Amino acid sequence: MTIHQMQEEILRLKQEQDVCILAHSYQAREILEIADFTGDSFQLSLKAASAPQSRMLLCGVRFMAETVKILSPKKQVLLANGAAGCPMAEQMDKALIRQVKERYPDYTVVAYINTTAELKTLCDVCVTSSSAVDICRKLPDKRILFIPDCNLGDYVAKQVPDKEFKLLSGGCPIHARVNAADVQRARREHPGAAVLVHPECIPEVLEQADFIGSTSAIMQHAAQSAESSFIIGTEVSIVEHLSYQCPDKRFYPLSKNLICPNMKLTSLPDVYQALQGGGEEIHLDKETLCKARACIDRMLELG
Repeated sequence: MTIHQMQEEILRLKQEQDVCILAHSYQAREILEIADFTGDSFQLSLKAASAPQSRMLLCGVRFMAETVKILSPKKQVLLANGAAGCPMAEQMDKALIRQVKERYPDYTVVAYINTTAELKTLCDVCVTSSSAVDICRKLPDKRILFIPDCNLGDYVAKQVPDKEFKLLSGGCPIHARVNAADVQRARREHPGAAVLVHPECIPEVLEQADFIGSTSAIMQHAAQSAESSFIIGTEVSIVEHLSYQCPDKRFYPLSKNLICPNMKLTSLPDVYQALQGGGEEIHLDKETLCKARACIDRMLELG
């Protein structure tokens, strides 16, 4: 079966089975082409909640599928590849956060969306990379415990200097790989190209960037900018997607090491097989659904 034939069969099966396919922006192009919605993780969750289909098939990683389930508890949610996890989302557990909360009882716990459903149950408000600064500014609380990404947390803290932030040692190991030398090298190799980076990168990288934003913001900025060449400081798949979206512009990866192995686990055959009884259904108990939903509702209220 060719890629095109498999895509055609997936399109037929999803119609037949009342399935909505959600694909994160880091997925391969052949998956984005058969998805009903593409975008950042929380965007996909919102789209799923408003979609008319009764079944959701998430092409991404586990915490994203959990968030879809939290916002659509009555729908069946499948993760195309059950092995696709997220090191950042899974690096902190409830026991650790309980201990930290006991040490800092007067701090509001702000959870990045890239956390497990279980961890969200201990948090006061959730944020995305695009909403974190605005929501932290709006919080009436002056002291904030930001988890799990210390790089995103540091970026937010610098934008909200009137508040006190407590950060833990955590974050995205992929974005944290790149350093200031990578930026300098990329600028030498591609003179004149604007550097667009994700706030999960380390502070030394952000300091040298021309633009800092979420994956969707990076893509939107590149598409709308009058500039013609860009160095992309997030997962390398975005370089490919932008090259198709804006063929008259040039895009270069900030580093060849910006590859997420968990995102690369999901293949088109995984999607095909999930529609034939494969994939992994996401189950969350009522208490987790309720408590995790509370911090997301707080985000929507403030956002």
